Amino acid sequence: MCLKFGQRIVDCRSIGKRLPARDMNAPSPPPLTAAVVVAAGQGLRAGQPLPKQFARWRGKPVVRHSVEALAAAGIAPIIVAIPEGAEEIALAALSGIAGVRLITGGATRQQSVRLGLEALASDPPEFVLIHDAARPTLPSAVITRLLDALAIQQAAIPVLPVVDSLAHDEDGMMAGPADRNALRRVQTPQAFHYGAILAAHRAWTGDPVAGDDAQVAQAVAIGVALVTGDEMLHKLTYASDFAVNAPPLRVGTGYDVHRLTDGEELWLCGIKLDHPQGLAGHSDADVAIHALVDALLGAIGAGDIGQHFPPSDPQWRGAASHLFLAHAATLVGDAGYRIGNVDLTIICEAPKIGPHREAMRARLAELLGIDSAMVSVKATTTEKLGFTGRGEGIAAQAVATLVLT
Repeated sequence: MCLKFGQRIVDCRSIGKRLPARDMNAPSPPPLTAAVVVAAGQGLRAGQPLPKQFARWRGKPVVRHSVEALAAAGIAPIIVAIPEGAEEIALAALSGIAGVRLITGGATRQQSVRLGLEALASDPPEFVLIHDAARPTLPSAVITRLLDALAIQQAAIPVLPVVDSLAHDEDGMMAGPADRNALRRVQTPQAFHYGAILAAHRAWTGDPVAGDDAQVAQAVAIGVALVTGDEMLHKLTYASDFAVNAPPLRVGTGYDVHRLTDGEELWLCGIKLDHPQGLAGHSDADVAIHALVDALLGAIGAGDIGQHFPPSDPQWRGAASHLFLAHAATLVGDAGYRIGNVDLTIICEAPKIGPHREAMRARLAELLGIDSAMVSVKATTTEKLGFTGRGEGIAAQAVATLVLT
């Protein structure tokens, strides 16, 4: 884990100059570029059980998306301002990302940014990007455009045109139109020469409630260049923003076969059965769990069991198949889903599954972290037909239903 919890500290116009084209072969970004990510709000309008910056969105905590994008662009350090008492959940959300430091944010966005900038003062960068965690999708092209602008300007922000007609509101009545051609929608990250924006925050004398850092910059006459933003930088604000990004239900199927042989143990659904023969395979050959693993992986489009645990890898020789199932269940959670129910059919002439059915259901439910009522284990024969009918092997097929969290 590469995280450290830092010390707790309690309208824009382009100047009209043409920005130079960036050499796409040049290192990007410059080595002395840091970032401050504001993730200290409560996000109550999003209707999530925890602050929206830590809620799952497209398989990850919201804050992790943009922090990963900044880290991938070579930006470091990345100061993340979080709510008081949120250290544990923030560490879990950002685990494994290099160059991240956490600080406790302030009561307002402006105060959180100021604390983040001050946290960089002991080793100041040349540039700093200030970003709202609630904008998880951060295209690298926007970062490039912002840094290009800083080559000749003290500040730059990404903006988009206003496409809807606008009206002035006076007591619920239209008082007249507004000129949308002169207006822009402002996004983040906003980019600054570090010394300039830190000085602007330190010089602020009013209540710390500025809408963004461009306003803080303009208050001390720093020119703010406008660069093209991106619709992908949409801000997550309401519950509907979380509800429409993935299908509410996903289904996967799995099928597996293993050969019965002498001298092997027989494992089915994580239960060891007393039987003259066992199943042959690289692992413990639990054919039922293998089919279920493939069903879970298939439901989230994550390939199959052989891709995650290749038979050619000696570390999986004789491995307990419940390890594979735990891995698949973790991937399901990472994708933003929970397991709704699983339905497993074991195809064999022997052993008889009926006497072990409830133990198998209980074991699978334990491994998956769900109620046993959501686990079905069935068995059938092939009326003495085929390899299962001849007692040469056992087959299993599974269906898994996933529900969006």
